[in-house]
Amino acid sequence: MDPLEPFREEVRIAARKAFAQMGADVSFEIEVPSTGIADFAVPCFPLAKKLRKAPPILAEEAAALIPPLDLVSKVWADKGYLNFQLNDSKLSVSTLEAIEAMKGSYGQGDLERKKVLLEHTSVNPTGPIHVGRARNPIIGDTLARCMRAYGYDVTTEYYVNDVGKQVVMLTWGLENIPAEDVPEVAGDKLDHRLVVYYQKANKMMESDPEVEKQVGQMLRRFEDGDEEVMGKVRKTAKLMLDGIIESLLSINVIIDQFTWESQFIKDGSAHRVVEELKRSEHCSEEKGACYLELKPFGIHGKETRFFFTRADGTTLYTTRDMAYHLDKFKRADRMINILGEDQKLGQAQLAIALKLLGQDRAPECVFYSFVSLPEGRMSTRKGTVVYLDDLIEEAEERALEEVRKRRTDLSEERMREIAKAIGRGAVRYNIVRVQPEKPLVFKWEDALNFEGNSAPFVQYAHARACSIQRKAGASVGAYDPASLTNDYELRLIRVLARYPSVIREAGEKARIQVLPAFGHELAAAFNQFYTYVPVLKGEENREARLALVDATRIVLANVLNTLGLSAPEEM
Repeated sequence: MDPLEPFREEVRIAARKAFAQMGADVSFEIEVPSTGIADFAVPCFPLAKKLRKAPPILAEEAAALIPPLDLVSKVWADKGYLNFQLNDSKLSVSTLEAIEAMKGSYGQGDLERKKVLLEHTSVNPTGPIHVGRARNPIIGDTLARCMRAYGYDVTTEYYVNDVGKQVVMLTWGLENIPAEDVPEVAGDKLDHRLVVYYQKANKMMESDPEVEKQVGQMLRRFEDGDEEVMGKVRKTAKLMLDGIIESLLSINVIIDQFTWESQFIKDGSAHRVVEELKRSEHCSEEKGACYLELKPFGIHGKETRFFFTRADGTTLYTTRDMAYHLDKFKRADRMINILGEDQKLGQAQLAIALKLLGQDRAPECVFYSFVSLPEGRMSTRKGTVVYLDDLIEEAEERALEEVRKRRTDLSEERMREIAKAIGRGAVRYNIVRVQPEKPLVFKWEDALNFEGNSAPFVQYAHARACSIQRKAGASVGAYDPASLTNDYELRLIRVLARYPSVIREAGEKARIQVLPAFGHELAAAFNQFYTYVPVLKGEENREARLALVDATRIVLANVLNTLGLSAPEEM
């Protein structure tokens, strides 16, 4: 139930009739101006060529042709835009009634039948998730939540790389490197305890040909289906994965299912991909290694050759990835991959290879730029890396300092509970508020700013709404939404009314950054309302204003839940 839809439909019909009277049946967009000058606006610029008139003249003529409307109080032209202001009282009634009726489901779209398979995170099980790639699970989980809210049937999936050289190297290291030869690690988290073996084994391989030979032999045995080696490697990957899952749960990221790369060797599907690609006219060999020549498909430079076997005939990650995507196509209507910007070429190559395998579709990709800290980029192999766990721990510590400054009346246990909600929320929100493809430098002064575009700012607004309700006592009595007439009330109602449109944009168009932007806008509008409009102390419109507070609380909670953040009742 979108409270704006009847208003939008009236605007659509009125504008269409006006343009038809001017001599053209044209399609047009209805925008929500960012300046707030109007509720809806129809830009006339795209219509100028067809109607052979300048946009300002078009807008003026159209405005003059629109008669008085039921849900719109004002129509006017301005600089090539046809503007509409909605009827205040009718919008107030429509919005508050919709929120009161739907509560936690307000903003959600109609159930879509499309099944979406959304793959995210999928980091190699050779070490903890580092800050650079922290964007992947947070974008993936938030997009899944937005798509579910919009109405899609979404399954999230982690593709576990338990085949490649790296995880085999880690397995070799655990078997052959004594504990005293690796650095001590603080804490008991498995992924942190195991990664030092991977780092040590990697250094040994670089300097000792015998180690490289042994790892290579293990890898070959794995590819040949040796049950003993496959069992050892799977066990290692599971141990590492347990630690990774623990990190994900700490930021409220839940993976629905895991697919193991080794299954595509076991079931023969990777081998079938190799045999089919070998029959392609675009297949060639170099020293026994098979590749596709992709120059005819628009790939240029040094990367025109797409290898899918090694010289010894073993498959590559790319081969198994093709088998994985063929499997995905059987399980969903839409496939979405969350990937680092360094994967753009690989995904273009994959799409071409899938076409050569007879597929007429390819996965949709959301690419993200890597996260860095002010100190600079991070390196996994050298061991000088900041992990997601470190970021979360520091977020909680910094949040606890803030809580202690502000709430001396709380027990230590309660302060730590609040700090956990604030700190973890700050990490998620600060990462997702920036458009994925834009670079992100994670700064604490942004993430934990109680006055800025941050999780604490939105969470605090929710806590304040809960506090007002507690102080008001009894539930809201009878009221007239149309009695809410001052500017602060009306501005807040207009923001609340837009929430379903925001969910539509975030879930349908994968523009998840609009959700935290909306949360910040709503929290700011609520703070202004509360500052300038008496709610608890005033007698005028008390019930209506309490209803507006409750509606705001509901929508703030919906925003926070969809972002994967907690909605604390006190801070």
